[in-house]
Amino acid sequence: MNITKETVVGDLVAKDYRAASVFKQYGIDFCCNGNRTIEQACVKDNKDTNTLIQQLVQATAQQGTSSIDYNSWPLDLLADYVEKKHHRFVETKIQEILPYLDKITRVHGGHHPELEEVNQLFKESAGELTKHMKKEELILFPFIRKMVKAQQSGEAAQAPFGTVQNPISAMMQEHDTEGERFRQIAELTHNYTTPEDGCNTYNVTLSLLKEFEEDLHLHIHLENNILFPKAIALEKTLLKN
Repeated sequence: MNITKETVVGDLVAKDYRAASVFKQYGIDFCCNGNRTIEQACVKDNKDTNTLIQQLVQATAQQGTSSIDYNSWPLDLLADYVEKKHHRFVETKIQEILPYLDKITRVHGGHHPELEEVNQLFKESAGELTKHMKKEELILFPFIRKMVKAQQSGEAAQAPFGTVQNPISAMMQEHDTEGERFRQIAELTHNYTTPEDGCNTYNVTLSLLKEFEEDLHLHIHLENNILFPKAIALEKTLLKN
């Protein structure tokens, strides 16, 4: 794979998700800010472009390591996958994390006042993500499936919201908001590091939060860098016919 300083971060991860782990090591956002080139990302985050490119080449050239080619999936399959895997994961983990956060905030909040803010940020995220996913499940994803069927049958697919770009723009803005919220959580928890006086519950809670953020990154990447651009392109193709 030819990787240069002009390669777009999100496009590269869409082609080979193994690149995501390298960007993560460098603290480069490949989901919400995946529209930047590697050079732009390195300049902004003060990273060495050539070293990063070398590591990306090595990571994506390794034999025997599997990387799911989400980019080749049909749009309706990808929408189903996001809904059934990532949306359900969010719903399940919210219910698991909230009581743990309440507990460690109550027990350790005196010595770790940042837990109050972490707890509040996660509760805000939980509420907003729940509404966000419902909008995707009830409005955006059904229309994407309708467009796929229209392409197969030759029928028209008229969007009830003008153009698919409208809900997609709103969803991407909400992705940015949640990405920023979790950047704050990661910073407040020193990248999910349990303090020396932290109990097992403290450690479990931070591990769950880290897992939640990692899944959210993949979730947003699949939508921002693959599902949404292809849905916009499909609508344009249908309108030409």
